[in-house]
Amino acid sequence: MAGNTSSDDQSDSATGVTVKPVVNAVRILRFLTASGSPERAADIARELAINPSTCFNTLRTLVAEEMLDFDPLSKTYTTGLGLAKLVEHLVTQGQRLDVVRPLMQEFAAAHHVTVTLWRRMGNDRIVLVSSETSPGDLRIDMAIGQRLPVLMGASGRLFAGKLGLDEERLRAAFDKVRWARPLGFDDYRRQVADAGAKGWAVDDGYFSGGILAIAAPVNDRAGTMAYAMSAVTFRGQHAEAEIEKLGQALRKAATKVGNILF
Repeated sequence: MAGNTSSDDQSDSATGVTVKPVVNAVRILRFLTASGSPERAADIARELAINPSTCFNTLRTLVAEEMLDFDPLSKTYTTGLGLAKLVEHLVTQGQRLDVVRPLMQEFAAAHHVTVTLWRRMGNDRIVLVSSETSPGDLRIDMAIGQRLPVLMGASGRLFAGKLGLDEERLRAAFDKVRWARPLGFDDYRRQVADAGAKGWAVDDGYFSGGILAIAAPVNDRAGTMAYAMSAVTFRGQHAEAEIEKLGQALRKAATKVGNILF
């Protein structure tokens, strides 16, 4: 029946589910990248021990997606511009994050905070992609790759205002978050609205007891929020006026980060 996956297409492995068509596509891309020369479908199928018909259909799909190029005269396949652009984009993003780090280090040292950069992953998670601590101060270390619910923390107040959720769906997502200290939904909504008006947000011990976090949005060229830049410190270290100044300074720094990343 249409939509079902046969045992030939999907199998269990030690690392989870393996989908054979995807595996075949990756193996073909690796083979052509390593080969560096045009290859015929029959030769690719033989080298990789893939059924010829399956290999041909996979090749046609990769061509349609611009991952491969097909020469109708020689009937050969080579890596395509789409694959090159994809790799270039990933490399460039990594290089740009390297360029951003000195700016984060400078902000961390100037304001005696830990500076973190969070990226949105889908509609329900954010992931930590970069973190810099202030030298010489008591440090708050956060592990790169750490994932949190998208609504959590100061960053969450910013992302919450960009998700386009109605009150019912926002409440449902909010109710799934485990806060370090009690936080009502109405208070959270006010904090989200506050963050949207000011351009930066605060989490005062709700993400983690004893921790104060301030976040500002990092927007792409279209003005869409892609990252959140946070300043993390201990609660009780800053008066309200100082938090206000820190939020404004962080917003300016986040704008610079956006200019570099995009």
